[in-house]
Amino acid sequence: MSLQTVSAYRAPRWLRSPHLQTLLSSSPIRVARGGRELRKLGAVHGEHLVDAGGGIRLHGVHSTLPARAPRGLALLLHGWEGSAESGYMRLTCARLLERGFDVFRLNFRDHGDTHHLNEDLFHSNRLDEVLQAALAVSGRWQQPEQPMVVAGYSLGGNFALRVALHAPSAGLRLARVAAVCPALDPERTTAAMERGLPFYERYFLKKWTRSLRRKRDLFPEQHAIAEEQLRSRRLRELTAWLVARHTGFADVDAYFDGYRISRDRMRDLQVPADILTSADDPVIPVDDFHDWQLPANATVEIAAHGGHCAFLRDARLRGYAEDWVAEHLSTALEPAAVQTPANTPGESA
Repeated sequence: MSLQTVSAYRAPRWLRSPHLQTLLSSSPIRVARGGRELRKLGAVHGEHLVDAGGGIRLHGVHSTLPARAPRGLALLLHGWEGSAESGYMRLTCARLLERGFDVFRLNFRDHGDTHHLNEDLFHSNRLDEVLQAALAVSGRWQQPEQPMVVAGYSLGGNFALRVALHAPSAGLRLARVAAVCPALDPERTTAAMERGLPFYERYFLKKWTRSLRRKRDLFPEQHAIAEEQLRSRRLRELTAWLVARHTGFADVDAYFDGYRISRDRMRDLQVPADILTSADDPVIPVDDFHDWQLPANATVEIAAHGGHCAFLRDARLRGYAEDWVAEHLSTALEPAAVQTPANTPGESA
């Protein structure tokens, strides 16, 4: 069983509503703050297409500080319907650059204005292409003596943990992983959004159907999606449509099980892992983290407040989570850090 600790994060009294936290965390103010902080650091960014295998191309942004040599490489993964330019991605990138990492912010398929790159739709079981993209990023920017780390938020946290689980067999030299409010059980997450405030389900349905319409417009022969279907009012209904037509899974239950990582599925994880979540997360039930079967080199930190991927500190919308990610991943840069089998030097793609 993993080590569970009480988080050091303390929300200001006026920020103890999980809904206010979650709403403010995705504010354009945070996006702008992230941009300002990156400019202040003098970060240089390059947009790249990476080969994710089988003709699949994924887009991402490589960031570096030209005045210094990087000490490590960090891969960042956003949440569902987020992007490489989401506020938390920019802010986490800034914190990691300060710590000595170069950073690659990967866009999942059909996220961040990349719908035109691949014909098939995104879904949450497309782990292989994310693993292949991680290998491509490692092969281009990771030096033999440098550690590579990965972090993700929400669905990106789910992907980050699965990437870490499969890293040794894939030949990915990965030193550490961090996940903020990772989606563990998609069945329970969907139910939480359907039972909770209508805002959450409407928010994701609006963004998802907008993405599907764009895909239909780009590839009308491949995706003859009826407008009636896109007016679905429930996430489960639209997910069932996706599963039946675009995933190869027999039903929604099989699809959800494909990327479920709760209970004992991660007990063979070899890469050291740190997980941060909140007890009041309105999207990811905190009960999913109790009795979670993880190895001794994994920690789970639970804050009393923080909402979903928010953990805001003050009225300036500065966040605890981006500092937390940078602090935990930076332990991979310490000379005394013990390498696991996952980061034994080997060939990279």
